[in-house]
Amino acid sequence: MAQTKNLCAQIPIALHQKVCTNKEQSELTLNQYVTQLITEYYEMKEMKPSMAQTRTLALQISEELFARIKKHVDAMPHLTPKAFITQLITKALDEIEAQE
Repeated sequence: MAQTKNLCAQIPIALHQKVCTNKEQSELTLNQYVTQLITEYYEMKEMKPSMAQTRTLALQISEELFARIKKHVDAMPHLTPKAFITQLITKALDEIEAQE
């Protein structure tokens, strides 16, 4: 397990309530939820996509495949479904393009 360090900050009450509500809905521990939020923030910041630079890809998959993805993502609190799927697609495309 990775080493950890405490992070404490004063935030507005309204924001605190919003975080607590969303954390409860996520069924994650506070550590997992905050780690996920911060990780997603820095992933988005590194990619720096504007709305004009992004597109939505929607597809239907089997319940079995969805459960497999969910199981993997849930086991890694720093990983979001979006990040996981994006990594898979990027890796597959890189492999295909390397063969061409």
